[in-house]
Amino acid sequence: MEWKPDKQSDIPLYQQIANYIQKRIAYGEYPPGTILPPERTLAKELGVNRGTVVTAYDVLYSNGMIERIKGSGTKVLSDVWGLTRSRIPNWDLYVERGSFLPNLPLFQHIRKEIHGKDLINFASGELAQDLMPYDIFKDIMSKNEFKQSLSYEHPQGNLGLRNEIVNHLKEYRNIKCSSQSILITSGAQQALHLVTQCLLNRGDAIAYEDPSYAHSLPIFRSAGLKTHKLPVGRNGIDPEDILYLYQKYKIKMVFLNPIFQNPTGSLLSLENRKRVLEISKEIGIPIIEDDPYSLISFSDDLNTSTLKSLDPGGNVLYISSFSKIAASGLRIGWIVGPDNVIHRLADAKQQIDFGHSILPQWLAAEFLHSDSFGSILLELKQKLIEKRDTLITILEEEMDEYLSFHIPEGGIHLWCQLKIEVNEYQLLEEALRNGVAFVPGSLLGTKKGCIRLTYGRVETNLIRDGILKLKKAILKLTNSAII
Repeated sequence: MEWKPDKQSDIPLYQQIANYIQKRIAYGEYPPGTILPPERTLAKELGVNRGTVVTAYDVLYSNGMIERIKGSGTKVLSDVWGLTRSRIPNWDLYVERGSFLPNLPLFQHIRKEIHGKDLINFASGELAQDLMPYDIFKDIMSKNEFKQSLSYEHPQGNLGLRNEIVNHLKEYRNIKCSSQSILITSGAQQALHLVTQCLLNRGDAIAYEDPSYAHSLPIFRSAGLKTHKLPVGRNGIDPEDILYLYQKYKIKMVFLNPIFQNPTGSLLSLENRKRVLEISKEIGIPIIEDDPYSLISFSDDLNTSTLKSLDPGGNVLYISSFSKIAASGLRIGWIVGPDNVIHRLADAKQQIDFGHSILPQWLAAEFLHSDSFGSILLELKQKLIEKRDTLITILEEEMDEYLSFHIPEGGIHLWCQLKIEVNEYQLLEEALRNGVAFVPGSLLGTKKGCIRLTYGRVETNLIRDGILKLKKAILKLTNSAII
C-alpha cells in the first residue's frame, strides 16, 4: 500500500485510515465482499499501532461499510450499496469535496488552542481586552436611543454608518469619497472574499506580499487563482517586482498592506507608494489596499498616507475595518471603490447574508460620531507603544542570543528572525505546552526561521511571563548554537 497517513495532520490517524478505505470502497476499488488486510498487517504497512487500525475498522463498521466474520476476517459488506442496513452519509467525503477550502490545519490548531484556554496569546491578530473601548460602548448604549429599523438594511450597509465613514476617512486618512462608493462588510476578510469571487475568474493570476497574512488565507486557492509573491523587506516591497510579474505572468490584480504590514511591520516609503500607483496606471490593473494599521502610527513625523489617498484616478480598491482600532468582534469593515464595483460587490453580499446586522452598524456609527473618538485613538496608540516597548525590553534582556528583530513604528506585530536552528512547528508545540502561543513565520510566507509576536493582543502584565515560557521552549529544543 503506497498511501500513508499524515502524522503531522490534525485529523486523527484512525480517521485518516477510515476515510481512505471508505474512498476506495466508494470508487469501486474495494468491491462488495473484498477481504481487507488483517489489523496487524495493515498497521505494519501504515506504520501505526494495531489499535489505530482497530479503531478505523470500528468507524467503518458503524458506518455500515464492512462486516467482521469470525474465522474469515474483515471484509467489505456484501450489501454495502443495498437496503438491508441503514446507513448515514459519509460526511467526511462531503467535507473534503467542497470547493471552499478550509483554513490551514496548523492555523486551525492554533485557534483551537487559544480559545477557551489560559494561554499567553502572542498569536491572535487582534487587540487585547485592555485596549478595547468598553467604556465608550457602554456610554453609547446607555445614553443614545436606538431608533433604527429592524428590517433588512440597504445592500451597501446603513446609510448613517456610511456617512460617518465618509467623514472619518476625510478627517483621519485624507480619503475623499461618497456614501455611494462604500460597502459595509463583515470585517476585511469578507471584503477580500467578495473581491476574489466577483472581480476575478478561475485561473487568473494575482500578486501578494511575501510574507503576509494573505499567504495563510485559503480564499485565493478556493477561487482557483494563480498566486505570485512580492518579497517584503524592511521597507516593504520593490514596486518594480509588480511590473516584472505582470510582464511574465500577466497578473490581473495586486494585494498590498503597505502601512505597517502584517507580519513584518514594514512601512512602504512614500516614494514607493507613488511608484506602485504609477505602475498600476501604466499597466491598467487594480491595487487592493488592505489598511488595518495606518491610524496606529507611533510617530507624528511618519508619512502614513494610504495608497487610496494618493490615488485620484480610481486604481485602488481600499479595504479597512474597526478590528485594529476598536474591536474585532464588531465585525465592521468596509470597501471603498468605483460605484459600479461597489454595486457588484453589494449584490453578491446581499445574496450571501441579506446585508449586515443593524445593531453593530448603529454602534459603529455612534462610535465614529463620538467626540471621544480622537482621544480614544490617542490612548490606544500610547498603550500599544507601552506594550511594544515592554516586549522589546524583555526580548533584549532574555532573548538577545536567540532572535533578532526590527522595531516597528506602528501596528501591532513584531516580526522576529530566529538565530538558532530550530523547527518552528516543534517550537510552537513546545511553547503551547508551556502555555504561550505565537505564529510560525512559515504560515505567513516562504521565509524560514521566523516567528510573529503580536504585542497588541497580549496583556501587558503577561508579556514577561510569556517570553520566559517561549525561552524555555527554545532551550528544550536546541543546544543554543548561534548561527
